[in-house]
Amino acid sequence: MDLSEKQVLETIQSGNESAFEMIFRAYYQSLCRYAYSFLEDKEEAEEVVQSAFITVWEKRKTLDIQTSLKSYLYKMVRNASLNVIKHEKIKQQHVAHELAVTDATYESVSQKVYASELESKITEAIKVLPEQCRLVFQLSRFEELKYQEIADQLQISVKTVENHMGKALKIMREQLKEYLPLLLLFMKDLFE
Repeated sequence: MDLSEKQVLETIQSGNESAFEMIFRAYYQSLCRYAYSFLEDKEEAEEVVQSAFITVWEKRKTLDIQTSLKSYLYKMVRNASLNVIKHEKIKQQHVAHELAVTDATYESVSQKVYASELESKITEAIKVLPEQCRLVFQLSRFEELKYQEIADQLQISVKTVENHMGKALKIMREQLKEYLPLLLLFMKDLFE
């Protein structure tokens, strides 16, 4: 630091506003251009430079500048600009994370609503089945019994079980035809 710059700094440290204003006028525009080269936002660049000068004024009594005042100011502006960029990246990551969580939550809630609706429609469709068909269907689909086991339990032939299942599936398809795409969607999710 040369002698005249040291004197200006000492004058600022003593609280001389005129000396501070002189430094402000001398460097403000070039520091704004420098900050803009990082931030590419004029208002943000001006805010960074103004904050740097405010910091210099507030800490004027304890400033310990080993290099030139100009270098010190440029380094302050550079560091502040990089902090703004870093903070902006963190905000963008946070927003992206929030969007992903919101989408996943929405998807989960939507699936639960659709699943509940589908379940109630299946229950209604089962109620429409004739009694023997319903019994065969429930034993096959919900208790996972084989046709022979159902035939033995109900004391009917395997062929009769097959006929009841065919009739039940035909009625179920008819009752649930508008929900088949939804059913396929849930089946796809189960296998992924």
